[in-house]
Amino acid sequence: MKLTVFWERMHAHFGDTYADSFARDHVMSELGGRTVYQALEAGWAAKDVWRAVCVAMDVPASRR
Repeated sequence: MKLTVFWERMHAHFGDTYADSFARDHVMSELGGRTVYQALEAGWAAKDVWRAVCVAMDVPASRR
């Protein structure tokens, strides 16, 4: 998954304002105690981060 697709999905699910806030502030156990930004900066693949977000936030299958 390209990073641009990842952010498109984040914005589609959370909205333009909350997507950035969530990615910056929400620490997720699914990402090893990291935020979305920290996981991406640590080298996690965008598809793996998106999958973790989907699990943690119960994203509907139609948006995965």
